[in-house]
Parts: sequence; C-alpha cells; structure tokens
Amino acid sequence: MQLADFQPLALIATTPDGIQQLQCLIPHTPATLWIPSSLIDMLPIPGVEAKVYTSLAETVPQLWTSHRGLVFALATGAVIRLIAPCLRNKATDPAVVVVEATGRYVISLGGGSQDGGDRLTRSLAHLLQAEPIITGAAASLSLAAVDLIGNPLGWKRGQGDWQGVSAAINRGGIIQISQDAGVQWWSRHGWQVQESLGDPANSNNPTSSSSPQAQVWISPYLALANTIPQVQWHPRVLWVGIGCERGSSLELLQWAIQEALKTKGLAQEAIAGLATLDLKADEVGLVALADQWQLPLVTFPADVLASVSVPTPSAIVEMEVGTASVAEAAAIVAAATNFPQLGKVGYELSVGSTSVRVRFRSDASFLPTDLNLGASPLLPKQIYRRGDQPGSVTVAIAQAEIEYTGRIGKLWLIGTGPGALTQITPAAQRAIAQADVVIGDTLCLEMIQPLLQPQQIVEGSPITQEDQERQWAERAIALVTWGLTVAVVSSGDCGIYGMAGLVLELLQQAEWDGKTPAVQVFPGITALQSAASLVGAPLMHDFCAISLSDLLTPWEVIVKRLNAAAQADFVIALHNPKSQNCLEQITTAQHICLSSRSPDTPVAIVRAAYRPDQEIHLTTLGKMLETSIDMLTVVIIGNQSSSRHGEWLITPRGYLGGV
Repeated sequence: MQLADFQPLALIATTPDGIQQLQCLIPHTPATLWIPSSLIDMLPIPGVEAKVYTSLAETVPQLWTSHRGLVFALATGAVIRLIAPCLRNKATDPAVVVVEATGRYVISLGGGSQDGGDRLTRSLAHLLQAEPIITGAAASLSLAAVDLIGNPLGWKRGQGDWQGVSAAINRGGIIQISQDAGVQWWSRHGWQVQESLGDPANSNNPTSSSSPQAQVWISPYLALANTIPQVQWHPRVLWVGIGCERGSSLELLQWAIQEALKTKGLAQEAIAGLATLDLKADEVGLVALADQWQLPLVTFPADVLASVSVPTPSAIVEMEVGTASVAEAAAIVAAATNFPQLGKVGYELSVGSTSVRVRFRSDASFLPTDLNLGASPLLPKQIYRRGDQPGSVTVAIAQAEIEYTGRIGKLWLIGTGPGALTQITPAAQRAIAQADVVIGDTLCLEMIQPLLQPQQIVEGSPITQEDQERQWAERAIALVTWGLTVAVVSSGDCGIYGMAGLVLELLQQAEWDGKTPAVQVFPGITALQSAASLVGAPLMHDFCAISLSDLLTPWEVIVKRLNAAAQADFVIALHNPKSQNCLEQITTAQHICLSSRSPDTPVAIVRAAYRPDQEIHLTTLGKMLETSIDMLTVVIIGNQSSSRHGEWLITPRGYLGGV
C-alpha cells in the first residue's frame, strides 16, 4: 500500500509549528493542508494546497467520511476526543496518524491494519525521519495482520470474525488455513499454521491432533459456519464468461451472475473479470456492470473463441456470430491466459477510472501454445431470463490457476549504500518498506532487515553462480508484470555494478515500452564514495572505477583500461580486487600502476565500509599487497598529486593545489 492509496489525504494543523511539520509532506504526496482561521495570514503557502477551518469539532466529521487518511499535528489526547464520535468500524474508518509536536515520533492512532494506518505511519515516519509508533500486537510480534495478507495479490475480504482471528494470531494460537486457490502468501508471515489444503467445504476436520483456535479460508468458495473464529479471503480466480441479447439490462446481468455463483457456492468477491465476444464490447449493460463492480472486461474475436473446445456448443450461435460458444469459450480463454500481461502484443488495453477494457485482436496467434483451452469450465453455461427484465443472459464460469491482482506493477531498483541503515537515502528506505516483494543478495537483505515488513515476501540467496543475478532480475520482472510492487536491492548504487542495468537490459529484450510497468531507480552511496569518505578526499580530482572481476568483462579489456587509467593519471578505485578465484589480478593492477607512478603513491584500502567489521588501512602503491584484500574491499590508488596527511588521504582539486 503506497501513499497514493490514501487519497484523498488531509493534513490537519493547529499551530505554526504544526504547519511547518506537515508542510514537509506535501512534495511527497498529494494532500490538502487544513489550518485554523486564526492563522490565515500564513496563506498562501507556495506549492501547498491549503484550506481554512473555524472549528475542528465540525470539520473532522466532514473529513471523516470523505478522506482515506487524516494526519494531525496535535496532541494525541485531543485527537482521540475529536475522532471518538466518528469511530464506526476499523474496516471502513480512515487511517488516523498523529505527528508528535517535535517531529520525532509518528503515531498510528486509528484503524491500524485494515485501513492501512500502520503502513501510512511508517511511510510518513520515513518522510519526516521520525520514529514510527505502532502499538498493535501483531506489529510487536513481527506478525502479518490477517486482514492485510491478501491485499498485495488483490484478494478480497469476505465474511468473518476478523477481530477474533487476529486475537488468536496475536496470542500465538494455532491457525487452521484452508486454501484451494491462489498463491500461498500467508506461508511467510510467522503464524503457527495448521494446513488443510483442498476444498473448504470438505476440510472442517483438523489435519493434526492439535486443535486450532481460529480458521482462515482462502478460496473462491463460501466457507461453512464453524464454532471457532474464522475469516474468508477470496483470491480473484473466477472468470465469468457472458453472452447476452442486445439490450439486456444491468439488473438482469447482475442477477444472472449472482444466481450462477449460488449454483456452485462461489463468492462474488472471487471474480477476476468478465469475458465475452468482441461484438459485445459496447453492450451498454455489460459495460455498466464492469464499471459498477470495478472489473476488467475482456473481449475476444470470434475466431479465437471458435478455436476452443466447449461442453455445450451451439450451431445457432455459430451461425449468428461466427463461434459456437461465447460464454463458455470466453471464460475458458480468459482463465487460461489469466488476463493478458501488460506489455504483450495481441491486444489493446485501456484503463478507465473504475475498470479495465481489453480487446483482443483477431486470430489466436498471440496465445501461448501450452494453454489448456480444452479444460472444462467450473460452471457450464446457464441461461437466465426474468419476466420483469428485457433480454436474456448466458453465464459460464472458469477458474484460473493463479489470481488476477487487479493492479499495474511497479519496479523499484534500489541502492542500499555501504551497509549501515543511516547511509540509505530516505526515499530508498520508504520504497523498501512499501514494496510487496523485496529481492536481492542475502547479505544485502540482512543489512536492511529493520526496514522489512511482516506482510512482505522477501526472496534472497547468496551469489553462488554466475547467473544468480539474472535469475533475480527475471523473477522481479515476472512478479511486477503480475501486478506487484517489487523492490530489487543492490548494495552501493544499483546503477553502478548493481542490478539496475541487468533488469533494464532484460526489459529491453522483452520489448518493454519504457512505461509499463513503471520503473524507478533509487540511487545509493557507492562503495568507492563510502571508502573515500572514511579516508578524506581522495576522489577530489578526476577518477575512475575499475572492477577486476572478469566474470562479465574479458581480462584483456580490464588490462587495457588499467593501462589507460594509470597513464592518464586518474585516481583509480578498484572494485572486486581479490577472491578465491581471482588472485593474480590485483598484483597485475599494482604492476601496471607502478609503471606510471611512484611506489610512494598513497593508497587507501577500505574493507566493509560502514559495517560492523569495517577496516581501514593507508599504505603506498609499492606496499599495498602487504595488506589483506578481499571482495569486500575497495582499493583507492591516488594520482601524482595525492598525498597523505596523518590518517587522511587528500587529492587537490587542481594540479597546482589551487581552487
């Protein structure tokens, strides 16, 4: 959940100091600043949309029903008294956050998990460089909230005792989970789980001798009642194929689908989208239904639908529209493709304010050859008519293997700096905390552990093979194409010996249009900058960075670059100088530099900069190999003007030592 998810957002101040505190948030998120009429002389504030109130007691109830988030620069007790009359249900109440008077703390006050108040608190705390105060039991135990786990994958909450199940999780009780659709997102959230996979209708009996204290149903089916607290999550896996007569009413279409769902005991919340023949793309009732239910409407040409084997083809329908099946065939194809991934050819996409339109082009050549287009629908076609409504509607339902997220993914390429959290930019910290998935090297993930959230999927592994980084990049692209927000982290700067280049290369190869999915690069402090800062100003004049690893660059090219840099009198920063399989390269680099520079040229050798095991050594070019060097080391070789002054290495800004 991003800051954009809390629009509209109201920032409420009562004092000049409060205005200054909240004003800092405006550049980062669209929001309206509310100030008292007594401070009207502080308007206009450049670049800030501000409104005036005369009474908070009258204004807050109005904002309560029209805004998704309220941020107060006000005493916590006063905020509690203001919002107390407005509180209804944490599933629908807006997020309420308090910024403490000094700006040191940001407090999650209302709603907590279901309205994303905790997430908003963390995001604002990162923006203000403050400490987030989260008091929920799940947060203190590093557990994901049960009413948040399905959000990243677009699951819809069904019925249930959410408070009762949350209480059981917070007590450390055993939670019986039944799931027969969707990804097992919950398996990474730290709960004590007793799995009961399969049809929820047949999984009331525990699978072990331990009695569960609560149940979570993850299924397109409606769960049976039980004696212990239970909740329902519905992955969006159902594709509803529709055929209808011209002029069929919106009411008839709604009723027909709801009746079809009842036939199988399926939840309306589990619908991924509507699918039909392209001739129906402008059907008024169908378009209105997609808008009202906020569902994608996918339309296929007749020749695509005609290629699908269906249980109940109709010769009459084939004569009229060129395919023997509309509802069944459309449902099957939509479920098999599971909504076209953004960036693929073969269809036209438009995104409206409440729904998505997808019109496939003619012929089936764009469809993957391994699609199971012969699969039987979950519900074969049913024809519905009502005497009080014009038209008739045919409905069929097919189930996809994976859920439709209903989101357009975002890909964030993040540099985490040298290692210490204090060296990560605030923007990068916010992105890491807000992502659905975080991918990267195990060591890098360990360093950013305090920024990771219980509800996130974190995928990492050590670099043990040459194509490991490629696998991370491919995984990230697959997840972002699915609709998730994915953060790919690299130590240092992700665009300098990091993951950014590889990810963008793979996107380019996939004929990415440069826009969707959206990509953002978050710079980080590089290893050479970190090392340089610890020894003074060795990079003050022209410098270059050269990696001695020949995994991606031929050694002959590296030698050519070393010779050129040494002869041109660049300050040289050597990355990846020595490893178990790379022993002689650093010796060669030293010899090349000695051919152009004095053995007394100052050298800084910095290992694990800004990490707990940091080591710093100042030496000379002639003696540099007497110091231990490994892959976590950066070696900085000065130029002819560089000098050592005590424990500092200084390169003048000009060769004459002037400005």
